[in-house]
Amino acid sequence: MKIGIVIADEFEFEPFSLFARAKGAVEDLFHGRKRVAYTENGKTIQAVQCGIGKTNAAAATAFLIADGAEVILNAGLSGAIHGLRRGDIVAGESFRECDFDLTAIGRAPGEKPEEPPYFVADKKLLALALSLPGVKKAALGTGDLFLADKEKSALFRSTFGIASFDMETAAIASVCYFSGIPFGSLRQISDDADDAAQNDYRQMNDQKKADLTELLSAWIEKL
Repeated sequence: MKIGIVIADEFEFEPFSLFARAKGAVEDLFHGRKRVAYTENGKTIQAVQCGIGKTNAAAATAFLIADGAEVILNAGLSGAIHGLRRGDIVAGESFRECDFDLTAIGRAPGEKPEEPPYFVADKKLLALALSLPGVKKAALGTGDLFLADKEKSALFRSTFGIASFDMETAAIASVCYFSGIPFGSLRQISDDADDAAQNDYRQMNDQKKADLTELLSAWIEKL
């Protein structure tokens, strides 16, 4: 099995890179992005630091699939929208792009012509993620913005029914959907997507905590 892992920024990527290098992985470049790759128990794992945002995440996902990835996983930090607290870890059950807007020509918010209104996680991957300690499921929203606005958070919640917000998952899910590749995501809540979000996010991100790496490695073992 070939597993591709998409991780956005250096602080999220470094704990997994350290973990992989302890297993003999070598860090190199993959289409200009940092990558660590190793093989264990018949699985080849490649993790790429894709860079922040939808375009970066989609590109890295497409490159991994073109390189033979049969499963795509994602891990990173997210802002809480509803029902979640800082430190919670969620497995995405659905992924919705919240900043796509064709309302001026009569489309619903987030609607893309001839595409699903949202994408869903692979059922097997989601079930395995939910078997990990402390992980709960949530509807995830995505957009190319750092969400630090209570009013916009409330609007996204009422419009899309999301519980957390990030900058990558729906883009990754879209590429996987059209490629027929199973996708799953684990996200840790770093902030409340409000006026204090920048400081809260930086505080957690700068710690380079290994919580997600530990769960991600346990998730891989279950595949």
